[in-house]
Amino acid sequence: MASLWRAAMGSTEADAEDYGGVEFWGTPERSGWLTKQGEYIKTWRRRWFVLKQGKLFWFKDSAVTRSSRPRGVVPVSNCLTVKGAEDAINRQFAFELSTRADTMFFIADSEKDKEDWINSIGRSIVQHSRSVTDNEILDYDSRK
Repeated sequence: MASLWRAAMGSTEADAEDYGGVEFWGTPERSGWLTKQGEYIKTWRRRWFVLKQGKLFWFKDSAVTRSSRPRGVVPVSNCLTVKGAEDAINRQFAFELSTRADTMFFIADSEKDKEDWINSIGRSIVQHSRSVTDNEILDYDSRK
């Protein structure tokens, strides 16, 4: 399954070319702590996530600088859905990010954090989808 994820997402091991010129150390669209399951060893680990310009980066700590090296990066344009996943993994505040080939699970610290991440990632998926024009972008926050 890990090889499917890398094939669909590009390698989650972040290389400089994966950054796509994104200055992840600058002001992000969203950042914060989430718990994610490891790609190879399926333990849950707390990571600092940064969503910026259609890429979801993660780091070991929150002190992100120009010289920081992401532990992984997911281009959200490859993602199809982001939605709650408490029932799927039996964990409170869980959500999932899916591609055609695989699903990645995350756990937020609260229901509000979970909803905020789902809204932000969902908005980014729509904005960076290759098949959607600017006129079709939904503002998920305005639907509350």
